[in-house]
Amino acid sequence: MQLQLQQLMETLNCTEPHYIRCVKPNNLLKPAIFENVNIMQQLRCGGVLEAIRISCAGYPTRKSFSDFVNRFSILAPEVKEGNLNAKDACKKILDKVGLQGSQIGKTKVFLRAGQMAELDTWKAQKLSSAAKLLERKMRTYIARKHFLALRKSAIVWQSFCRG
Repeated sequence: MQLQLQQLMETLNCTEPHYIRCVKPNNLLKPAIFENVNIMQQLRCGGVLEAIRISCAGYPTRKSFSDFVNRFSILAPEVKEGNLNAKDACKKILDKVGLQGSQIGKTKVFLRAGQMAELDTWKAQKLSSAAKLLERKMRTYIARKHFLALRKSAIVWQSFCRG
């Protein structure tokens, strides 16, 4: 048990944690007393060991299927139209964007480091192009409406001047 704890501490020291977990070293809350069984139980229940295992495997980002589809369905709109379950929808989104190295699990999508940012960039580009299209259409509509009003007023003025 002592060896496992030492190995775990070495692994933790080699990683760059993105969160802080508080672990009670003992039930008495006294300094310099470590109850290894208690610490291991807290790390297991807190999900720290599983997080380390997944990070070591190279998949630090993990999203449930429904969260992934809700967040990135804009990249493959046909996913929402079809009657696909969430797992198949995730596969279709990943295939459409051509993202290599991701994994589909039983309940979650596992992404390598940086892939989430890449997907977010593609989503932002898609939203930006949609916003530009809407803006262009609205400007065209407003300009045409203004032009038609000017033309109508010019015709009225011309008819008035001709008597």
